[in-house]
Amino acid sequence: MAPLPDWTAAAPAILLGLTAITLLIIDSISPRSKNRNLLAGTTLVGTLAALAAAVGLLVTGTGTNGGVSLYGGQIIVDGMSLFFTIIFTSVAALVTLASYDYLAGETEQAEYYALVMLATTGMAMMASAGSLALVFVSFELLSLPSYALVAFLKDNRGSVEASLKYLLIGALSSAILLYGISLIYGVTGGLLFETVAANIQNSGLTGMLGIGVLMVLGGFAFKTASVPFHFWAPEAYEGSPGPISAYLSSASKAAGFVVAFRVFTVAFGLDIVSSVDWVLAFQVLAVVTMTLGNFAAATQDNVKRMLAYSSVGQAGYVLIGLAALGGGQDALVLGMSMTHLLVYGFMNTGAFLFIALAEHWDIGRTFADYNGLGSQAPIACAAMSVFMLSLAGIPLGGGFLSKYFLFGAAVGAGFWWLAAIAIVNSVLSLYYYLRVVRAMWFEESNGDRTIEGYPLGLYTAVIAAAVVTVLLIPAFNLVADPAVDAAAALF
Repeated sequence: MAPLPDWTAAAPAILLGLTAITLLIIDSISPRSKNRNLLAGTTLVGTLAALAAAVGLLVTGTGTNGGVSLYGGQIIVDGMSLFFTIIFTSVAALVTLASYDYLAGETEQAEYYALVMLATTGMAMMASAGSLALVFVSFELLSLPSYALVAFLKDNRGSVEASLKYLLIGALSSAILLYGISLIYGVTGGLLFETVAANIQNSGLTGMLGIGVLMVLGGFAFKTASVPFHFWAPEAYEGSPGPISAYLSSASKAAGFVVAFRVFTVAFGLDIVSSVDWVLAFQVLAVVTMTLGNFAAATQDNVKRMLAYSSVGQAGYVLIGLAALGGGQDALVLGMSMTHLLVYGFMNTGAFLFIALAEHWDIGRTFADYNGLGSQAPIACAAMSVFMLSLAGIPLGGGFLSKYFLFGAAVGAGFWWLAAIAIVNSVLSLYYYLRVVRAMWFEESNGDRTIEGYPLGLYTAVIAAAVVTVLLIPAFNLVADPAVDAAAALF
């Protein structure tokens, strides 16, 4: 049997792009269609096909031995790109399933699903980028649809305002990223990661290089909602439709991290740390991000806004993957950071989808509004409890193991102080995560509340995310080992 051509390694991104085109064709034939079965079904089939392709390529070893290089190294399909594509497509599938009910009666459903697919295509391309030029193009392919998705509820003033803020801060971060890339190009004479890595040591322009590296770091900090580029996140998450909040807080964040992992380990490398200490910059960023995010979350009375700030704090934990490099445990630290992102993708997506479910039931967004909800919707509230406890690091979901091994890897690398700060912040997070659990199960309802119906798609997505979160405890090694192997290939 003849081997498949190299371009088939990009099958996940190709399938996502073709799904977006198919949705646009359907919309051109039947504009403003409300055929939920056709539109959501097409999106879900395309997303699951891309997920299956990514899993198949990873299992068959396509990403090993340096991966597959396409277009002169512009696209690199390796273990890391496939691992993150699995995260993107898994979250997109859950969001698509949840959107089936959320969009009932809307006339722009085709546009909505097409934008989700275009953004997911941008994520897949970001994960496979082998050039700073492709990084920027895929960055914009993700960002532009995201701005529109946040403003999808056009009659909602909060949604439009959140989108405008997101757009303005996004435009600023894109400008910073692009200017940083131009400085890197001026110093090294290339945009390919391999060219940058080969020429970066030969340059005497250390000051210019340092400015370029910091500006690139700032661009990625925006996409990962890291301090001080996090201001858009609480506004965008609160104002956008529930499924889109889940999508941005999980998949979009992971996309920013995969590019940061690849650019800083492959293009810049640890060899320049003596002159441009980007590891120290990530240490400061990690500490500030996790601390500010958790303290801000602890002061919120709005559950959705609490989750938004919580996602900022979680970004601080993931940053340990770059902040603890250079201690001899590089592959393990980075691999555990990747694993935490995968687990986070399910538990955080599930939490935001539960908020969307509560919105469907016309339940308010404050903690008090959730009082006694467990007696009326026990299965959904049990799922939410799994998400909250797992995010806090309690051994009810995969979040406990991913945090435990991530912090342990930081200690093993000699950065015990970084792990200690993360543990303190994780303990602090117990306060606001358990507030949700207490409200649902131990507080009395403040008034009459009737839950009418259980939306099939949204309910199924919440339960599915909870089941996967729990199953990731016994199956932890199945995701951790490929993550560590993919990280090791970068060094």
